[in-house]
Amino acid sequence: MSACKHLLHLVKHGGIRGCVRRHVTTWSPVGAAFNAKPHRRLDLFEKSVGLFGVPELSSPAGFQGATQKALRDTQRLVDTACSCSPGVQTVEAFDQLSDGLCKVADLADFVKVAHPDPAYREAAEKTCVEIGTVVEKLNTNVELCKSLKNLLDNPDIVAQLDPDTKRVAELFMFDFEISGIHLDEKLRKEAVALHVKLLDLNNEFLVGSHMPNRIARSVIPEHLHLHFAQEGSFIQVGGLHADSPDDLVREIAYRIYLYPNADLMECLEELLKCRNKLAKLVGYESYAHRALKGTMAKTPETVMNFLQLLTDKLSRRTAKDFDMMRDMKKKLNPRYSELMPWDHPFFSGVLRAERYNIEPSLYSPYFSLGACMEGLNNLFSQLYGVSLMSEHPSAGEVWSDDVRKLAVVHETEGLLGYIYCDFFHRADKPHQDCHFTIRGGRWCQETGQYQLPVVVLMLSLPHPTKSAPTLLTPGMMENLFHEMGHAMHSMLGRTRYQHVTGTRCATDFAEVPSILMEYFATDYRVVSQFARHYQTGQPLPESMVARLCESKKVCGAADTQLQIFYAVLDQIYHGKPQNRSTTDILKEMQQNFYGLPYIPNTAWQLRFSHLIGYGAKYYSYLMSRAVASMVWRQCFVQDPLNRDMGERYRREMLAHGGAKEPMLMVEGMLQRRPTIEDFVDALVSELNPNFETFLMDSES
Repeated sequence: MSACKHLLHLVKHGGIRGCVRRHVTTWSPVGAAFNAKPHRRLDLFEKSVGLFGVPELSSPAGFQGATQKALRDTQRLVDTACSCSPGVQTVEAFDQLSDGLCKVADLADFVKVAHPDPAYREAAEKTCVEIGTVVEKLNTNVELCKSLKNLLDNPDIVAQLDPDTKRVAELFMFDFEISGIHLDEKLRKEAVALHVKLLDLNNEFLVGSHMPNRIARSVIPEHLHLHFAQEGSFIQVGGLHADSPDDLVREIAYRIYLYPNADLMECLEELLKCRNKLAKLVGYESYAHRALKGTMAKTPETVMNFLQLLTDKLSRRTAKDFDMMRDMKKKLNPRYSELMPWDHPFFSGVLRAERYNIEPSLYSPYFSLGACMEGLNNLFSQLYGVSLMSEHPSAGEVWSDDVRKLAVVHETEGLLGYIYCDFFHRADKPHQDCHFTIRGGRWCQETGQYQLPVVVLMLSLPHPTKSAPTLLTPGMMENLFHEMGHAMHSMLGRTRYQHVTGTRCATDFAEVPSILMEYFATDYRVVSQFARHYQTGQPLPESMVARLCESKKVCGAADTQLQIFYAVLDQIYHGKPQNRSTTDILKEMQQNFYGLPYIPNTAWQLRFSHLIGYGAKYYSYLMSRAVASMVWRQCFVQDPLNRDMGERYRREMLAHGGAKEPMLMVEGMLQRRPTIEDFVDALVSELNPNFETFLMDSES
């Protein structure tokens, strides 16, 4: 979790012209850059510019210098904020303060998880701790808060503020309030102590939730040992093995991996108690009420209404999906035909494959990485007038030789920012696909120029070989489009304040631009522009794209219901205390919101790591998908390459970051204010057969 959680609102949330093998296909410069193996320049006299062009970061020791400089600037800006007359300059001083610390802490937050050199990772970790400590002090700095309060308590001054400045001032004040700034000294110290304790509990739970469980080898049938990692006389189970075709392997993995760990159970129970205590201390009914302030949903009651209504609308389809899975299991294994929780992912996949023949290896030759990047470049060019241009990074600028650097250039506005593409697998690199903000965009009063945003996209793709470029499965291709949606949210925003730049917005809105990109990734009118065989140049047949789209609807209700169950569990855990164990809550919610039986002596909640980063906000994926579906249906389904609609989308949604209420942005795009019922109907309608035809007909 980022150090600048409150006041500073950190969120991870010359071209390379390599030659590809002589094929029929000719790639554009950006396509060629990603389909070629990178050529390392050896220039012994080229001086390192430092990571991301930050000169201090030419060595791990430079983190200390960068940190000290940021802290000196912090003190100067605190003095400015506390001494200046209430007005716009107060908010600008706060934002400069936030920006100065975030530029170091955000970068360190990325380096500590992604840099291959342990010395860099260790130095970055120290920086995160050091800046985090300063932030905790700033969050409870009474004089700093008073300067902001003097501004917001004066109606005449507030009336003169522009909407963005007023909103950013209110967001900074909210950050103070949730840290307990308004409490007396004794209670404020208690709030700080709870914050510190929660940082430790969060880390303990995150680490524990990913640790494997082990069991004596003698307990597992010998012929199944090869499916699991072995450690002496023990077998280690580090996951659910959900894709295994062997029923027994899936069951063993489920029962062992989810077997309760008493220490981790105690950690989770304590974590939830501390969150509730902190929320109550600073004036909220529950942790969920605190977490949802400023989101589209706004309250836990709205979230639960959304999840219950969606469950009701899906109930018949969900039951039908489970019946289909049950029939398939009976067909493949008549002796064990009862559908169990470890069966859902496997048999939904079997049903998709059987009906639509979507074997990934049939698609991959058409989805070379270069082709996909070319497709993204074409799409952004047509929608926004934006091009992705490959640049050769300077010495020391990147952390691995295979990292690509893209300049994002608008046809009239010029350079918008930079995207570093860390796409390839390497040892010790996290496997999850992520978007990191390294530097937020903002208007700099000091220089009279716009500070260009810098982001990293991190994937874990296979390296190109001598005979072939990196080839993506359909799932990898969609993930690439998804993450690029986050990146373009950062690039196309032009916010005055970095506190609300790009993806620094409400969690249930932040996923909308990325999920919307998934619709473009599976629309043949978009896909046909780039998906061609890397050897023959033949385009991907339209029928294959249609099969891929239709396959997503198979068991779609059951898959959605599983996400509803997770979201409900997250809400109940962060609502009013239940005075019962997290496992007892799990049993009841699984029965009411999922349907497959709870397995005794399992504790799935101990593997629910999203409880840390998405506490009380796991529903965000479903709500964001509903909004993205509505935007796609109303604005892009008839013509996904419509420039006027692309400009409207940028103007109404992407440009504002978090500087505008999220529901107001949705209303601006759709030109009406959607209801919870509209969100539910959008998700349900996607499960209809021939969804695209249905949408186009309904809009005619």
